[in-house]
Amino acid sequence: MSLHTTAAQLVTLASEGGEHGGNHQSLSPLLTGGGAFVILMLLLWVTTRFNRDR
Repeated sequence: MSLHTTAAQLVTLASEGGEHGGNHQSLSPLLTGGGAFVILMLLLWVTTRFNRDR
């Protein structure tokens, strides 16, 4: 399979479910982004706690 053929098949697959638009009613962008930010800050804090020798 070439890259062009694979890309064309993925576009076709993605457009088959076009009636929903890819957004789910229960997903809030603010809540999702805020949750991701909190998780990333927690990971940053844990990483800096383990790297005290610098």
